[in-house]
Amino acid sequence: MPNVTVSAVTLTGNKHKGRGIPCEDYSLAVQRDGVSVVVVCDGAGSKQYTHARYGSKSVCEIVSELLISYFDALYYENREAAVKQIIISSIHIAFANIMEKYKLDTLERLSCTLMFCAVKDRRVLIGHLGDGLIACSTPSSVRPVTMPQNDKAGHTYFVTIPHSADYMRLVKTTTDGIHGIALMTDGVQDNVYDEASGLVKPVVARMIDTALKGREQSQKEIEAILAQYVVGASNMSDDSSFGILLFEGTAGPDPETLPKSADKFGNSDDSFKELTVSMAPEVKKAQEMIKNCASNPAPSADAQGDDEDYNAVAKASPVPAKPVRTVQSEPAVSEAKPSEPGSSAPKKSAGSSLLLKAVALAELIAIILLLIKIFILGK
Repeated sequence: MPNVTVSAVTLTGNKHKGRGIPCEDYSLAVQRDGVSVVVVCDGAGSKQYTHARYGSKSVCEIVSELLISYFDALYYENREAAVKQIIISSIHIAFANIMEKYKLDTLERLSCTLMFCAVKDRRVLIGHLGDGLIACSTPSSVRPVTMPQNDKAGHTYFVTIPHSADYMRLVKTTTDGIHGIALMTDGVQDNVYDEASGLVKPVVARMIDTALKGREQSQKEIEAILAQYVVGASNMSDDSSFGILLFEGTAGPDPETLPKSADKFGNSDDSFKELTVSMAPEVKKAQEMIKNCASNPAPSADAQGDDEDYNAVAKASPVPAKPVRTVQSEPAVSEAKPSEPGSSAPKKSAGSSLLLKAVALAELIAIILLLIKIFILGK
């Protein structure tokens, strides 16, 4: 089990200094109760996000506390959607207190991105919502773990948007084969990462290795690097944050041997929307078939299927082939989320309904108790 050195640095960009705007980034590195956590947030910069700096600070504080207090529960929970929702709920509870204190009219005022990495023994839990970059160094490489997340117009995603938990990415892994992990806001990312090729520049490996000298020296050196080569590189530089978790006694790459360029990713006109639209008719048909099959008698315990019949059915139901690209109107297909009006939940059998309700009630009570504790911690 490796010892972990953490560090985190945030600098105000020249764009904000020139306009007299406070830094909207925030970063936090904490070690307690056997858990090492780094959280990095980038407060939204547009005029409507008037209190984003409070949002990013609050998110760093509440998420680090949540990860330290409940690392095991979050790591071992198999329902990823539930873990994401707990994280977002803890943030919104903290935001409610800030809104009340500053008399804010909307949650949007506190908008920010979120990146975190928590380590306990050999277990690693990583989360990312929005732009910025999380990268790791290994004995032979430095590479992305989670990449920047923006829409086609270049807008990113914040913890305050509707269904924000749906956009969060979670990674559960171990420290095996990893030398260090770096988290950075887009102010740094834009200088050290090539989105077109997915290449992380060798300087990130050098920045991670500053933690070999201990937290205090690491933070001094990272601050100097950011001040000279990132913030100081332009009069319009953005706020910049960089966090590190380094696993002592592990081997890192030789920066001199790392590639400094890479081929661009291939381009394609494929879209996820096109895939969902193409599958919609088959999904609807399958739902009707499943519904109709509910009236079939239950098969006996020793019932055997026919392999030839199975193969014939399987081959007759492939993933829809890519359509020939022609301009056409979209079919009238709506994709309602289970929580949205107009959506229909799958029907349950009468025999299992009572048990499912009891389980759901127990889970709800557990979540409420957890949120109450988080609310108390967030005050």
